[in-house]
Amino acid sequence: MLTIRNYEQTDWNEIKGIHDGARKIELELAGLSDAFLPLETAAEREGLFEYPGLFVAELEHTVAGFAACTEEELAWLYVDPEKMRRGIGRSLTEYALKKFPGISYVEALKGNEPARKLYENFGFTVTNTETGQMPGNEDFTVEVYVLKRQAP
Repeated sequence: MLTIRNYEQTDWNEIKGIHDGARKIELELAGLSDAFLPLETAAEREGLFEYPGLFVAELEHTVAGFAACTEEELAWLYVDPEKMRRGIGRSLTEYALKKFPGISYVEALKGNEPARKLYENFGFTVTNTETGQMPGNEDFTVEVYVLKRQAP
């Protein structure tokens, strides 16, 4: 059974492992494997704990994924690679959109087609792509899909 709840400090070690495994896959899909930074570094550089919404998904009492968002943007979404394709990302996205119905913006690295398709299933549409420096690791240039939707 999957449950979603607010992040607690005791979840830190579990989300570190989830992020680090899933981020490597995400970067590989985008051809940016060398840009990997562990969550210990990325969380500080990208302000993970400053987001008003920070949630974890638990599957059988084990953290299986997490998401972070603002009122307008779904900014972080990671699922344990061993538990991908089980609806966890979908459930986290759905939960974030219910808690913050004004979310109308998300980015996905170009090449991360699973993420793009997930967001499109929630009514987001690729409006354009943007190229810039990778947040938190500015030594790398990235291209992202910019996806938007009409908030209710």
